[in-house]
Amino acid sequence: MAAQSVQDAVPAQSHPYRRIAVIGAGSWGTALATVARRAGREVVVWGRDPEVVEAIAQRAENPRYLPDAPLPEGIEATTDMAQALSGAEALMIVTPSKTLRDICCAMRPHIGEGVPVALCAKGIEATSGLLLAEVAAEEMPGHPVGAISGPTFAKETVLGHPTAATVAFPFTYENRLNPQDSPAARFAISLSSDSFRPYISDDLVGVEIGGAVKNVIAIACGMMSGAGFAENTRAALITRGMDEMKTLAEVLGGRRETVTGLSGAGDLTLTCSSETSRNMSLGTQLGRGLKREECFDGRKVVVEGEVNAVSVIDLASRIGVTLPICEAVHAVLHRGADLRETFRTLWSRPIEGEPKALEISLNHPFSGVTPATATGAL
Repeated sequence: MAAQSVQDAVPAQSHPYRRIAVIGAGSWGTALATVARRAGREVVVWGRDPEVVEAIAQRAENPRYLPDAPLPEGIEATTDMAQALSGAEALMIVTPSKTLRDICCAMRPHIGEGVPVALCAKGIEATSGLLLAEVAAEEMPGHPVGAISGPTFAKETVLGHPTAATVAFPFTYENRLNPQDSPAARFAISLSSDSFRPYISDDLVGVEIGGAVKNVIAIACGMMSGAGFAENTRAALITRGMDEMKTLAEVLGGRRETVTGLSGAGDLTLTCSSETSRNMSLGTQLGRGLKREECFDGRKVVVEGEVNAVSVIDLASRIGVTLPICEAVHAVLHRGADLRETFRTLWSRPIEGEPKALEISLNHPFSGVTPATATGAL
């Protein structure tokens, strides 16, 4: 008798988490709280701003971060960390990557034993070069740590547009035997609804690297778009940027296959295709010639890729990995390099094989050509 195919197998039954705490009341934190509530979970959101917290709890809205996007009834909200974590069976941390370590320290006294934690920010810690899951594991030992990542704009998610994402946790031996009981599977079933579809992964490294690097590539795409270049340029940056994501993930123990999935190619494509992304929006404004302090009409806006450009390049340098597009973005953002000249140099790097197994490298005939004599903008 032939072995039963995966498609024909009877789906396993998993048990959702009853109560989920969402740490962070910004746009994506509010969106994930909405996803969990629509899936039938008890949900409590923790935020710093009393006005935002009151709007979520009392009026089912978050006008500061998600205007004109009504939230489902029944989402609790508080500024009290202990209250937010009381009775929570699972946690989602949705705060900026640079605040993660401090947030984990604040949470630690209030978390129940063994409660799983899903990180929903994207990045690499600048000072240590650690992936965010490694930071959380250091500060909250004994808690399974994973990530939720994918091609997701917060407002579209809240408005109920069909959305898919990846839930990634490392799998223990017991998780291999009973995958339906793994934190990844239980999170996935806890968030599933008619408009939100999660996929399950055991490659946390690959998912985290995709999330961190794609923000930097999105800034590169924005820079070139703002400078007046068209779809050919953006497509090249997306494709070669994905190769940089694959290279870094593989060296750190992730799988290249993961980077072709939702948390890699999917998220990269979305973030590099719309100024709804703050990363691409920043790049576009810089490409148009605005100074950094003039971007976003002078408002202080957290742009993860701006921070990630430093941490990604620091990490790549320490482990001997070359990431030309990320390096170009880093040079413009943090070393004062001229945008057009930097990307012209990127385009005139030695000609390489695709795939890398071809192992060929040729001097580019326009390498070293000065901007004054070069034909074409790049």
